[in-house]
Amino acid sequence: MRPSQPITVNVFVRSPDTRSERRFDLSLTVAQLKSKLELITGVPVQNQEISVLPSEDATQPLCVLADDSKPLGFYGVHDWQVLKVEDLNPATSFTGQLSDTSQVEKFELSEAEYAKRQDTVLAYKQRNKVGRFADKPAEESQEPQNVDIPIGARCEVESTEEDFRKRGTVRYVGPTDFAKGVWVGIEYDEPIGKNDGSVKGKRYFQCPPNCGVFVKPERVKVGDYPVEEINFDDEEM
Repeated sequence: MRPSQPITVNVFVRSPDTRSERRFDLSLTVAQLKSKLELITGVPVQNQEISVLPSEDATQPLCVLADDSKPLGFYGVHDWQVLKVEDLNPATSFTGQLSDTSQVEKFELSEAEYAKRQDTVLAYKQRNKVGRFADKPAEESQEPQNVDIPIGARCEVESTEEDFRKRGTVRYVGPTDFAKGVWVGIEYDEPIGKNDGSVKGKRYFQCPPNCGVFVKPERVKVGDYPVEEINFDDEEM
């Protein structure tokens, strides 16, 4: 027994303004098909030229449905092929006008006019203090604190290591560019610091490399702190 022939076909219909997936009876004549495609594509029957493409990526047609009296099945159309509908006289129809925005009158506003409107995103953000219109936190006062730590005084810096005393001489007291507030610049007696009195290219005082450090005033105790020699040698070998 011969396998039954399909009586319908699933195809993609493509026109200048539309793309859709459709099912058609293979017994439809080309004239009847054109009537249906006019409703789908908007291309008048008398303007239509229908070509069959093997796929959506193809550019060369397999055939053109040129005889209005022939059924669709006569042209051997298979599932998932493409019926490409061209408009031979677009001047008499709306073909292409739905996607052509060049002739659409555009509504434009100057920045000043836009800023005056109250129904815009800008106005909403301003009213609700969103984004760049949000309240900014108050900046910390840049005025120097009253710190009673004299330059040249001997001092000891608070340490987290037990029995390890960091002693040195106060060389700078005041604001810095690397952080807010008042900082105390100290020249340690030994090279246990972090710099030579300069930070990020700016010099605040002069001292040997790795002898300088900046700390907050609350970590500094001023007093009679003599120089202590720190032994960096290991006690055991």
